[in-house]
Amino acid sequence: MLKMFTTQLSGVFKKIAENEEFSFEDGARLLAQAAAGDGFIYIFGAKEMKAVPAEALEGAEAMGSAKELTTANLSELTDADRVLLFTRTSDDSEALALADALLEQDIPFVAVSSNIDDGTGRLAEMADVHIDLRLTKGLLPDEAGGRFGVPSSMAALFVYYGLKFTIDEILAEYEE
Repeated sequence: MLKMFTTQLSGVFKKIAENEEFSFEDGARLLAQAAAGDGFIYIFGAKEMKAVPAEALEGAEAMGSAKELTTANLSELTDADRVLLFTRTSDDSEALALADALLEQDIPFVAVSSNIDDGTGRLAEMADVHIDLRLTKGLLPDEAGGRFGVPSSMAALFVYYGLKFTIDEILAEYEE
């Protein structure tokens, strides 16, 4: 089972990297504006996606210009700041409420989620840049014909690192 999960997870990472290549570039450029200027990159993770702000703020290679976004500090954002928002699906009510607040304050943001195509997910349209995790069902089949194993936070951390590495490259070029 672990071998099959590993193979499927590798496929998810490959799909994200291939299909979202331009979104990684666009998202990193947008976020780098804050890091290169007087702003901060505020990171929000809904539910299990709280793993991403934890990694960005307390990981072995923390993102220097990052802060965690909460409802308590939402009013502190300025036009120099940028937001990186992670949620499992594009129809998450908490993420949509946050996106509405960011649009109201004219704060540019990158959203990362699995795009739901049932008409309920507006997050991809609201965000300046959206990166699709492409995890709409489990990776492994069960005996009853269903699927299980939805590694949303693992895929989100993959995207976080892809953005972080690209931001670091942009900032290194900017400093030269």
